[in-house]
Amino acid sequence: MKREFSAGGIVFNNKGQVLVTQHSQNKHWSFPKGLIDSGQTPEEAALREVKEEGGVKAEIIDKIGYSKYIYSLNGEKIFKVVTYFLMKYISGDPKDHDWEVEEAGWYEPEDALKQLTFNQDKELLKKALEIYGK
Repeated sequence: MKREFSAGGIVFNNKGQVLVTQHSQNKHWSFPKGLIDSGQTPEEAALREVKEEGGVKAEIIDKIGYSKYIYSLNGEKIFKVVTYFLMKYISGDPKDHDWEVEEAGWYEPEDALKQLTFNQDKELLKKALEIYGK
């Protein structure tokens, strides 16, 4: 089985809202994330993806954890591991996201928990809120 390694960010703004994105192809709601390019650290990939898919520049505060799952692409099963980082918003606008994202915006944490498609993402957000609250 092929393996993929990605990184992403759970970004909070100064109002305590979290950045959530809707994927343009399969329409799921999640956090900005993407493949780690050759020679790139997970941290660098996460910051790049937050900028590309979320339209914002952010700063890493801490590592939150991992999301692991299997998906199929053209009949091939792929095991994916995504490393997520807790981030603090610096600048930018979620409207400036790239083509991979249909919609990106700031949500109150309780609304984000309802909006997120996958349970793993909801658990990661709860963990991020615990860390961020300290």
